[in-house]
Amino acid sequence: MASGQQTKVAIVTGAGTGIGRASALALLRDGYSVALAGRRMEPLEQTLDQAGTVASRTIAVPTDVGDPDSVQNLFAKTLESLGRLDVLFNNAGTGAPPVPMEDLTYEQWQRAVDANLTGVFLCTQQAIKIMKAQDPMGGRIINNGSISAYAPRPNSAPYTATKHGVTGLTKSTSLDGRRYNIACSQIDIGNAATEMTNPMEAGIVQPYGEVVVEPRFDVEHVADAIVYIANLPLDTNVQFMTIMATKMPFIGRG
Repeated sequence: MASGQQTKVAIVTGAGTGIGRASALALLRDGYSVALAGRRMEPLEQTLDQAGTVASRTIAVPTDVGDPDSVQNLFAKTLESLGRLDVLFNNAGTGAPPVPMEDLTYEQWQRAVDANLTGVFLCTQQAIKIMKAQDPMGGRIINNGSISAYAPRPNSAPYTATKHGVTGLTKSTSLDGRRYNIACSQIDIGNAATEMTNPMEAGIVQPYGEVVVEPRFDVEHVADAIVYIANLPLDTNVQFMTIMATKMPFIGRG
């Protein structure tokens, strides 16, 4: 991958596990330099180990995406070490305990808001500042939405509400980024096979009360989709993409 003769640069948040790890590794295989961000260094180091010979094109920066100072540090280190920013994958996020809405604590609600919504906003702010100032100007921001941005699961108010918020941020970023040649996409992922979805193999509570085993699909298909979107020219955009297990309960669920 090159912009002129320059290697393209990506930041992936939540890069220590699951979708973030798979996507970061796929971008590396495709020739990108990648800044790996995550709350804990140990999982990021495991991603580096899996990168093998291309690990020389990475930096790992422990980051709390809900903390403005931590996010600013991530983007400053990326610019200092890798020189520019072509792609941001806003992937980091968290859920909340699956309890009735009225039983959630304020802290449980706020933790999801900070990670899933405020984190996307803070990272997008920093990305825009870099992308509009660099030469050539512009770049691409990809937000990890969710099937829950369209249809909630039971007892998932914080996650569902924040993923609806991500959709609003995606649309606003697409509109406000036009003048700077910044494209923004949202990828909505349903039941990719990661650590987070392992409980689906035992069964997940459905809106009608039954516990049902749900199908999953290989997370590498998500990573391939991220690389595809990342490599589009900036005059072309995938505004929204849904990638999901074909037989998961989404179309008509509930």
